[in-house]
Amino acid sequence: MAERAALLERPGPPQPSGPRPLALPLGLLKTARPRQWVKNVLVVAAPAAAGELFSRHSLSQLAIVFALFTAAASAVYLINDARDADADRAHPTKCRRPVAAGQVPVPVAYAVGGLLAVLAPTAAAALCTPLTAALLAAYVVMQLAYCVSLKHVLVVDLAVVTTGFLMRAMIGGLALGIPLSRWFLITTGFGALFMVSAKRYSEAVQMSGGAEKLGATRALLTEYTTGYLRFVWQLAAGVAVLAYCLWAMESGGTANGSLLPWRQLSMAAFVLAVLRYAVFADRGTAGEPEDVVLRDRALAVIGVVWLAMYGLAVADW
Repeated sequence: MAERAALLERPGPPQPSGPRPLALPLGLLKTARPRQWVKNVLVVAAPAAAGELFSRHSLSQLAIVFALFTAAASAVYLINDARDADADRAHPTKCRRPVAAGQVPVPVAYAVGGLLAVLAPTAAAALCTPLTAALLAAYVVMQLAYCVSLKHVLVVDLAVVTTGFLMRAMIGGLALGIPLSRWFLITTGFGALFMVSAKRYSEAVQMSGGAEKLGATRALLTEYTTGYLRFVWQLAAGVAVLAYCLWAMESGGTANGSLLPWRQLSMAAFVLAVLRYAVFADRGTAGEPEDVVLRDRALAVIGVVWLAMYGLAVADW
């Protein structure tokens, strides 16, 4: 009996640790923000606006540009999370990010992020046009500067994040050699500023833990007032709507041979989309733009209707 008890107490062979070998790769993938890759769909904006989206060359180039921009953005997310690990641990939701939670070591996040930051522009130079590689390199440098210091500079932080969205919208046109119209740039730029400032406003409204907590999670929220951020998103929304309407009315309100004046009709859907998004901004619940659009069915439907009208206008049907 004593021998049997000893055998029962003797530790057996080590049990398999389950999914632990995949913990680091999965953590790196999560840190790269797959949910935010949808933002990179903006690379098709300029080719779609020019009606040059569906050729084989265009689709292959845009697929490459999408992948490279995703890699560049992922590099920035990795380096940003490595730098902000301590601050993220004080945040009610960001504390679950893999780097802040310890799933991805900080040196590993830096190494993988740095590698992607170098590879993305290098691959763009080999596979795309020089302007595409230059814009992607500028994006990486600007976003890394944002991670290091620019996110602590009042107003400049809003401009940098907005410019990142604008670069996404521009790079597809540069890759295919498509001229970018002034209306396209104005509408895209101020539309991006609208969403960025609405997100900052929502963060300021939701963070009710006092100035110390605000400073621990996003330092500049202690310097912005909700009144100022509201002014910015209202101004940006107004300019975006005005620029879009000027583009739509540029043809004089005629159908130009198409069945209906789709350009002019699309103004209604565009304005409705902005007004619907402003509801969430005003409530202080406008977080990530992709989350707002995907969560609200009415906004998604309005967006689909606008895309259909815009496509019909470009195709001149």
